[in-house]
Amino acid sequence: MQAKLTEKDKRFLERSLNAPMWRVVLSVGTPLALYQGLNMFFTILDTMMASHISEESVSAVAYLSQLNLVLSSVGGGLAVGAGIQISRAYGEENFALVRKRVSTLYVICLAVGLAMLAVILPFTDGFLRMAGTPDALIDVGRSYFVVELFDLVVKFLDNVYIAVERARGNSRRIMALNFLVIAVKLSLTALFVYVLESGLVMIAAASLISQLVLLAFALRNSLHADEAFSFSRDAVTMERETTRPMLLQSAPVIAEKALFAFGKTVVNAMSTVYGATMVGALGVSNNLGGITTNPQNGYQEGASAVISQNYGAGKYRRVLQAFYAALVINVLLGAVISALELWQLDLLASLFDSGNLEFRRTIMLVYRYEALGAVPLGVNAAVLALLYGLGMTRLTMVLNVARVFIFRIPVFWALQHWTGLGEASVGAVMLISNFASGVLAAAVVVPVIRRFRKRFSVSSIS
Repeated sequence: MQAKLTEKDKRFLERSLNAPMWRVVLSVGTPLALYQGLNMFFTILDTMMASHISEESVSAVAYLSQLNLVLSSVGGGLAVGAGIQISRAYGEENFALVRKRVSTLYVICLAVGLAMLAVILPFTDGFLRMAGTPDALIDVGRSYFVVELFDLVVKFLDNVYIAVERARGNSRRIMALNFLVIAVKLSLTALFVYVLESGLVMIAAASLISQLVLLAFALRNSLHADEAFSFSRDAVTMERETTRPMLLQSAPVIAEKALFAFGKTVVNAMSTVYGATMVGALGVSNNLGGITTNPQNGYQEGASAVISQNYGAGKYRRVLQAFYAALVINVLLGAVISALELWQLDLLASLFDSGNLEFRRTIMLVYRYEALGAVPLGVNAAVLALLYGLGMTRLTMVLNVARVFIFRIPVFWALQHWTGLGEASVGAVMLISNFASGVLAAAVVVPVIRRFRKRFSVSSIS
């Protein structure tokens, strides 16, 4: 099978394997950090526009978004896990295998998305009740959730496209396309909410349309006759060499993303003892936290792709250089952005309170705690970048599951039943779980690096 690299792909591979690592991580990670930050901005504006409809709409968006994350974890996990293997084959210069994996991944994600839609759509109310959604939020958000299911199928394919572009270093293209998606999304949402005064369902419709725009560009950029990163029907195969590494890498990522998102729905449900609007306040707090953590995740994704490429090429010293660069960047981001948010917290919270001062107070109460975990989460993101890049996805699953099911849900229960913190326990548990996750990640990465250096005789990273 013919599969070649474009001149641009050749230049990026050369740069990834040989250029100064700080420059590589910054050039790949910065557009992805902006992309992730814009996605967070996207979510925040959705919440703000939902607050224009009602406080219950804010809570419905916050609650149902977590359920959507549980479902989207399948496509997202496949994209992450398979993306590791695509990057590794790229570093190994096995371009025929790159094309097989790219093409097969598209088909797998489409099939999974359609199957999920067929299973859940006829039983929407039952599914929402099974997930513990309060009846009041089901009434408000049922139609919103149905449209989000269709959006999910499109996002599965878009996730593959983003993963492929990330593997080939096209992070600026990712950022540019995301600007376009956001422009379409925000324009339509503003039209539906403020001009046409539509309900919550049209916010989901705007998301679906914007993702279809991205899919159109994905199709245009992915259908070239002989390029390694393009889709080809002839390259689709279920042979063991192609699919097994992708599925083995993806399975723990799918599990960790699904369990993490499910755990957050459990926390949301536990928060309702303080009133239905507490779910909205926690959702807003998580969104404000995302202003810090999403850019950190951008550098995590960029560094993991670079690490995977260098690992595949046998450039082991550069693997550790990429990790340390991501670590410093993410810790600095966590400290600076969270400090700025705390400085202007009253202003930020006022954007979501629908004129309700008590709701604003609750948002501020929760986020004052959550913001203090930004630096440990920067450590966690850098460690995950290294583990993803090395293909150690079972270990990443352990870290992410521990964050929710060891450090968050049991601790939240204990705070609710054994302390007098009351509403403040919602914020306190975010601080405790985020800080503990950073400490655990640091404890895990030390022996991983020690074994890596011994195995590949890496004496220093200078």
